[in-house]
Amino acid sequence: MSANILSKIKEYKNYAKQLIELSIPIILGNVGNMLINVGDVIVAGRHSTTTLAAISVASAIFMTFLIAGIGFMASISPVVSNLRGQRIPSKNLFRVTTVYSLLIGLIFCVLIWLIIPTVPYMGLAENLSYYVVEYLQISSWGTFAGLLFVAFKEFLQAYEIVVFPNLIVVAAIFLNVFLNIVFVFGYFGFPELGVKGLAIASLIVRWLMALILFVYCLPFLRGKAKKYKSYIKDLIKTGWPISLAMFFEFLGFNITAVLVGKFSSVYAACHNIIVTMTGATYMVPLSISNAAAIKVGFANGEKNLQNIKRYTLTGYILIIGYMLSNMVLYSVFPNQLLNIFTKDPVVVATCLPVFSIVLCFLLFDGMQCACAGALKGLKETKPIMWTMAFAYPFVSIPIGCLLAFKYNIVLNGFWIGLACGIFVACVISNTILIRKIKKLAKVYS
Repeated sequence: MSANILSKIKEYKNYAKQLIELSIPIILGNVGNMLINVGDVIVAGRHSTTTLAAISVASAIFMTFLIAGIGFMASISPVVSNLRGQRIPSKNLFRVTTVYSLLIGLIFCVLIWLIIPTVPYMGLAENLSYYVVEYLQISSWGTFAGLLFVAFKEFLQAYEIVVFPNLIVVAAIFLNVFLNIVFVFGYFGFPELGVKGLAIASLIVRWLMALILFVYCLPFLRGKAKKYKSYIKDLIKTGWPISLAMFFEFLGFNITAVLVGKFSSVYAACHNIIVTMTGATYMVPLSISNAAAIKVGFANGEKNLQNIKRYTLTGYILIIGYMLSNMVLYSVFPNQLLNIFTKDPVVVATCLPVFSIVLCFLLFDGMQCACAGALKGLKETKPIMWTMAFAYPFVSIPIGCLLAFKYNIVLNGFWIGLACGIFVACVISNTILIRKIKKLAKVYS
């Protein structure tokens, strides 16, 4: 009996090793993307308050559309992984993948241009509207490059090629800061461009990232895909629910931020700090979830139920273990963590009572993330979308508003709402995943 347990532990250690090795470069890339945005904020803040305010509004609008576009690209790695598991040649689908990403990029570029005329009517300060429009007009052309890069990265991930694409993201952090400084402040003969400089720097960095990765992917251009229509259909079928799920989650946090800001600047600052902290914490589970989606997708293509279960369970254990360790960190060193972001004693004192709620949020968020990774690998993305569409608009926001506006429990109230929403999402996701695996057990038996 003990020998059997040891054998199982050894097997799961091997699964864990595979997921961790695949996750580490993805973690670097995800953290890198976050730091690129941080670099924009730091440089904008050093230039002027107007520049910082303009970039905050403009990037929020731009990222809402870009995030939705990235959702369509997120279907590439699970779909290609499934094809690889079925031993169907898929390298020749790279050309089709490129066209697919350009078409999705065109759609979202047009949507940004449609939203630009509405900016002056958003109630912004008069001087901000001009800069927000200027930023969006330039950045809109970056949707093509941004989605191309993600598409290439996702395609390579399906083949477990993860180091080079994510090293590009890390290098982009430093290039982005350098170009921001040059264009925003005006160095090396360039005029001082302010907000416009931030947009130009981001546009250059996005296109360089896409072009470098395209050159790296040139070997995939050999041969022509025969069944590309079914591939595109599969990408759209799997991708649009992911896109909407990401949109609802992003929108949920943005609406909460706006509502919190209606009460006081202290609450707004606290909410921003906590979102930043939880967002940084989430990068590791998200990366493990992506790795699990690739492995589960390959196993699903092979119709290997044992590997589907083991990669799902291993990803689940790794993510929950990581979240539990962070919960301990948040509990033991709350003041030290908050002091990284602010020295204001009022802000720190306001944040501290929320940490007990944040601990619950982290645990449920990790569990939901683990389920989402496995469901993506199984190409079951509609349940993820419907779960998020229900959890944030119909659970998180109403509970938060009720507690804040009726009972005057403001910051705690909104985070109780967010924790309740992700708990509901966690329960639904777990239930769907368990039922799906039971169904597969009958199909594969």
